Amino acid sequence: MSNTAESTAKRPLRVAIVGAGPAGVYAADILTKSNEVKDGDFEVSIDLFEAYPAPYGLIRYGVAPDHPRIKGIVNALHKVLDRGDIRFLGNVTYGRDLTLHDFRAFYDAVIFSTGAIKDAEMDIPGIDLEGSFGAADFVSWYDGHPDVPRDWPLDAKEIAVIGNGNVALDVARMLVKHADELLVTEIPDNVYQGLKNSPVTDVHVFGRRGPAQVKFTPLELRELSHARDVDIVLYPEDFEFDEASDDAIRSNNQTKTMVNTMTNWLVEEHAEAEQPSSRRLHLHFLHSPVEIYGSDSDDGGSGKVAGIKFERMQLDGTGNVKGTGEFIDYPVQAVYRAIGYHGSALDELEYDAKRGVIPNEGGRVLDADGNPVPGIYTTGWIKRGPVGLIGHTKGDALETIGFLLEDRLTLPPAQNPDPQAIIDLLEERGIEYTTWEGWNKLNAHEAALGASWTEAAASDGVVRERVKVVPREEMIQISRA
Repeated sequence: MSNTAESTAKRPLRVAIVGAGPAGVYAADILTKSNEVKDGDFEVSIDLFEAYPAPYGLIRYGVAPDHPRIKGIVNALHKVLDRGDIRFLGNVTYGRDLTLHDFRAFYDAVIFSTGAIKDAEMDIPGIDLEGSFGAADFVSWYDGHPDVPRDWPLDAKEIAVIGNGNVALDVARMLVKHADELLVTEIPDNVYQGLKNSPVTDVHVFGRRGPAQVKFTPLELRELSHARDVDIVLYPEDFEFDEASDDAIRSNNQTKTMVNTMTNWLVEEHAEAEQPSSRRLHLHFLHSPVEIYGSDSDDGGSGKVAGIKFERMQLDGTGNVKGTGEFIDYPVQAVYRAIGYHGSALDELEYDAKRGVIPNEGGRVLDADGNPVPGIYTTGWIKRGPVGLIGHTKGDALETIGFLLEDRLTLPPAQNPDPQAIIDLLEERGIEYTTWEGWNKLNAHEAALGASWTEAAASDGVVRERVKVVPREEMIQISRA
């Protein structure tokens, strides 16, 4: 019998999961519900670590607050953590508060589920101009991320959003939607005030390929039409379909639904309404960004964003595109790139900078020579890259947990598996960690803020279920009270 088998035969297998977003929670849930645990082959003790004082990761800090599916996902994650068999430890940052050596000392296995929070890079001239933003940073701002500035420069009337995925539509919708419509969500007051004072009139969303190749979903597309006093504008010349497009429309119901929806909008000519709306959301296809250009500044520099140049593309028969040599300029005062997220390197682990992932085989983390690192695993976007919907992380977690279970008898045993030992270390280092009980306090506090707002504005008829707390210090103080 191996050392791990001998030691864990007398105690639960100690597992740390770093990252308390959907990927981490799903991994914890799948492990606790595995047949091996249910059948009594062994016991498991899981600690779920999170860099923020609150759980839920991407759901709390990476999805638009008016997204219709948020509440259901949060409720499902809450039920898992509320059972009491998974310990949540928030406000603990890997690489700063705890090292890999620390985790090795207290746990038999570690699963990294840290996600991807940086913007993928776009290499075109002018990308660094003032007024050029990454979508991930804007999402963090409107979601009340505790580590980003409270203010956002919303001074542009005309805005370009580059990308044809769900994040691009989220960003465009948040920019063009009237702020009062967002009061029913949990947006913080600073976000509401910023959006309310925005002078925006036109938001343009640009995709490189055609309408049949978009990466967003029907749900996200339909959400665009729910915004009050916003016209959706499409352009007939962008509705080009090649043989691959026709095949996709015939064989894929999702593609067919989205193309039909947009084609109907085009026919209805929303922009030609008798009483045009005060804001417009333009959907453009077959546009490849070439350059962001700026206005001259007082010091002779290129100054702020003044416009963006695209090359018109055409489909090549395979669903891909090629340039036409025709260029179009759009005057805009801000550009948001929403072309994908990118994972960040983690201390003491190998990192694939091109893909933004931890090198792994099915969730087993690999060393520099391509060999599995005993006891170290990964799941979610940091495992496979930021593709797919949130639900896909369940499949990721299932695969990773399958390999952990397969390896459990040969894992390097923890030197000090006592669950209290990690708590003692955190306290010894003065780390103000938060707990599940603390989250319930913060959750109740945010709900109370919503109730207070609703009561104060009773005459408006707006009901706010909660108002998100933004400052990290305040979150910690409430959670640890």
